[in-house]
Amino acid sequence: MSFDGLMTRAIVHELQETIGTGRILKIYQPFKTELLLTIRAQGANHQLLLSANANFARVHFTKEKYANPATPPMFCMLLRKHLEGAVIEEIKQIDLDRIIEITVKTRDEIGDTSYKTLVIEIMGRHSNMILVDPKTNVILDSIKHVSLAQSSVRPVLPGQPYTRPPAQGKANPLTATKEDILKKLDWNEGKLDRQLVRAFSGLSPIVAKEIVFRAGMANRDSLPAAFTTFMQDVAAHRYEPTFIQGEEKEQFSFLPLTHMKGERKTFASCSALLDRFYFQKADRDRVKQQAHDLERFLRNERDKNVNKIKKLEKTLDDAEKAKQYQKFGELVTANLHLVKRGDASVDVLDYYEEDAPTITIPLDPQKQPSENAQAYFRKYTKAKNSVEVTKEQIEKAKIEIDYFERLIQQVETASARDVEDIREELIEEGYLRRKQKVSKKRKETTPQPEQYVSSTGIPIIVGKNNKQNEYVTNRLGRQDEIWLHTKDIPGSHVLIRSTDPDEVTLQEAANLAAYFSKARQSSSVPVDYTKIRHVKKPNGAKPGYVIYENQTTLFVTPDEENVIQLKKQS
Repeated sequence: MSFDGLMTRAIVHELQETIGTGRILKIYQPFKTELLLTIRAQGANHQLLLSANANFARVHFTKEKYANPATPPMFCMLLRKHLEGAVIEEIKQIDLDRIIEITVKTRDEIGDTSYKTLVIEIMGRHSNMILVDPKTNVILDSIKHVSLAQSSVRPVLPGQPYTRPPAQGKANPLTATKEDILKKLDWNEGKLDRQLVRAFSGLSPIVAKEIVFRAGMANRDSLPAAFTTFMQDVAAHRYEPTFIQGEEKEQFSFLPLTHMKGERKTFASCSALLDRFYFQKADRDRVKQQAHDLERFLRNERDKNVNKIKKLEKTLDDAEKAKQYQKFGELVTANLHLVKRGDASVDVLDYYEEDAPTITIPLDPQKQPSENAQAYFRKYTKAKNSVEVTKEQIEKAKIEIDYFERLIQQVETASARDVEDIREELIEEGYLRRKQKVSKKRKETTPQPEQYVSSTGIPIIVGKNNKQNEYVTNRLGRQDEIWLHTKDIPGSHVLIRSTDPDEVTLQEAANLAAYFSKARQSSSVPVDYTKIRHVKKPNGAKPGYVIYENQTTLFVTPDEENVIQLKKQS
């Protein structure tokens, strides 16, 4: 389900109930299009996430932890100036549009009472956050600037007057009567769900489908009845936040979607639901954009080595013919009297075989008989010498493929912070060059692997890239602590901070190892575990590569819900 007008209504109600008169303590901008506000209300601090992400725009309270940039962006600095310490006066939704306005009361530079409004527009790739002076209706700044060249109708720039997005002229579904609904529908046209979306504000296609489904055999009585019953729950703020994990994709809704099949889970609030639904999705989207060129480079390097092996194997096949070249050379030498210049081939007795059959040996018509024999001897020598070299090159190419497969897997599960570690590693290994003309040595920092806590209270550490993996395995882990990794599958190094973990912790750590591996979407994934003392990195091995022994294998099916739960406990 999209973050539609009705979900916006549910979230605004939640905000009004929780932080309606709260005070804004801190403002952070962890990412280019996201803000995180710490708001003190009702004796507790609340983390409010505001996102204008093109694919995952949303507003909700969050329990997730976000790393903040060392230098705050300009928009964040402006918001701190105007909003930090301010008291929330009003939180409202504009009609049933995906527009939220948070108005605060603060003090200006000379101590006079001042009001500011933060407008959050949740509109797909046009999503934005705009700080407005309500007294003058002038834009102070926005997280995304929209120039006159981009939109002559509605530019969004500092100093410009703020105008709301054009109204769509749809009817309000919360006040619609049976007659209103019937007037909006053309029964001959069909596709009733699409007609509902066109006619009423705030409805996403999936909500419209749900209403039509609840109507059963939709007719002039059942459809209006289903519509008004559904809207009565929305009007009275009777929500049942539900997460549906279907076979093909996940969905969320403020009320149950009975027309959808899949595993269901209800949440105490819409924020808890959205925090779960968007778990790592926005981060992965950022990584996808940030690491698009990196992932393409890694895949190209892997494919180059795959093609290289194919060519080398052909060379090896040719090299395996070395004995045949030697035999041809000796047979031509023994039968020089049968060969004359210009012959394309010669038929001779193969006395190397028991029954001495007649075989045909190809010749170069441009060469003398003895030159043809010498040509075969040269081929024999070259092929013989190339066998060992070719086998070495094939092994090296296989190591490269394994290395790039591991890096591709790491990018797929990486956070935005992890991507730079992977880039730095490729620079250190000589695969990439630094973009800066003057090479500045990157400040050495301790790797920050993911922290989890098992259901029985034992810390579990997960490396998300090779730098973190080596830190976890070679420096952090003690000799008798338990180490895990997917068997023969690229994945994370996982460390249990215990020398004798209970069975529950072992299973949960194995689940983490399977989840942060190439086999994330598989079932019954083999995961090996052993003591750190049995894990070694061979001399000259690629970063993150280890060998181990004395392992025991568990089989687990990756469970994202368990990963989320272990993260919350950390």
